[in-house]
Amino acid sequence: MSLILHAATVTDVGLVRTNNEDSAYVGRRVFAVADGVGGMPAGEVASALVIRALVELDDASGAADPTEELREAIESANQQIRDQVAADPMSDGMGTTVTALLVAGDGIALLHVGDSRCYLLRDVDFKQLTRDDTFVQALVDQGLLSPDEARTHPRRSLVTQAVQGDELSPAVTVLSPRPGDRFLLCSDGLSDALTDAAIARTLRSDPDPQHCAEALVRLALSAGATDNVTVIVADVAEDRR
Repeated sequence: MSLILHAATVTDVGLVRTNNEDSAYVGRRVFAVADGVGGMPAGEVASALVIRALVELDDASGAADPTEELREAIESANQQIRDQVAADPMSDGMGTTVTALLVAGDGIALLHVGDSRCYLLRDVDFKQLTRDDTFVQALVDQGLLSPDEARTHPRRSLVTQAVQGDELSPAVTVLSPRPGDRFLLCSDGLSDALTDAAIARTLRSDPDPQHCAEALVRLALSAGATDNVTVIVADVAEDRR
């Protein structure tokens, strides 16, 4: 059985920032969110470079190992960022998070770097599939901070790994999705503004991916989103073509 994702993406600059450093892509095989870091305009350049590298996988046959496809694409983007910094030292420090899905037959590969997230809604169960590469998540892992405390910690946005030209260790796994599953990819502008309970409630509330994505962004803005907000809502179906 081959799978297909019916997906929609929505992005907003948020209530404070004047530029949007997030980038997103919804394609045939590739679905990705990247959140630039390093300040204007370097962050948005880095996120665009990562998305561009992933887009090249969209028309590939899918015969290769999808985890290796993702790793190679991200390493290519990482090298491009390294080259950009070498050519323009003023862009030193630029980088980006990335969370991406790559459909391959009846499986989906997931790659993650940074603090953008992937969630899965399956029937009534809702869970976060990615682990944040952040200072506060390390404290949570060590039992020094509770998840609730992490949500409001002043250093919650400090990422410990990004695609920024340095050595990378992306988290890559292969998922076994089912028709009816719903994935959410989002930048931290959404997950910082809304609780997991509010996100799950919204994902359950509307069967249309576009309407659901729009509702999530509206809720984040209503909650006072101070960062760019980008979401992809993707529903799994059997490919009957």
